Amino acid sequence: MSRGERQGLIDQADPHLSIVRQCQLLKVARSTLYYQPAPVSDDDLALMRRLDEQYLVTPFYGARRMVAVLRRDGFVVNRKRIRRLMRVMGIEAIYQKPNTSHRHPEHKVYPYLLRGIAIERPNQVWCADITYIPMAKGFVYLVAVMDWFSRRVLAWRLSIGMDTDFCVEALQEAMERFGQPGVFNTDQGVQLGMMPRG
Repeated sequence: MSRGERQGLIDQADPHLSIVRQCQLLKVARSTLYYQPAPVSDDDLALMRRLDEQYLVTPFYGARRMVAVLRRDGFVVNRKRIRRLMRVMGIEAIYQKPNTSHRHPEHKVYPYLLRGIAIERPNQVWCADITYIPMAKGFVYLVAVMDWFSRRVLAWRLSIGMDTDFCVEALQEAMERFGQPGVFNTDQGVQLGMMPRG
């Protein structure tokens, strides 16, 4: 059960169980009941839109170069704000990082199950990927589950947050409609991660 579903079970008018006790039993932080998320300001949305446009042209620009471009365009910004917005958007400068060929010794490496395999039928191999889509008022995240043989999108979900629930829901819908694949392939080390095969 997701955190949102557990939070929905709390009855603030219950005469027998206090809110504190309900939160303890459902493992929900009490502060989340009262938290009202602040909307993203129009200034931040305009900056994020401009950052996205510039990132598509120059994905190797970091926060410093982005600040210079934005100041040239008339925005009053500093590096901390741009770094925060880039982190919220999930973008970072593309550059050669040190020791990229050396993995961490404690990092589990999943075997690549598709090496040398011919994909000859539907439901043999599925894959999933996640991306973000800029909107007029912010961003949404899109996850899609696809069949490699037919190139068909089996299920998809949109979310305004980068949690795992909408990814799992898309996979569950695909399995309910089309059965279980032989191999479910995702990138290692990204938000979606490697989901176990049933």
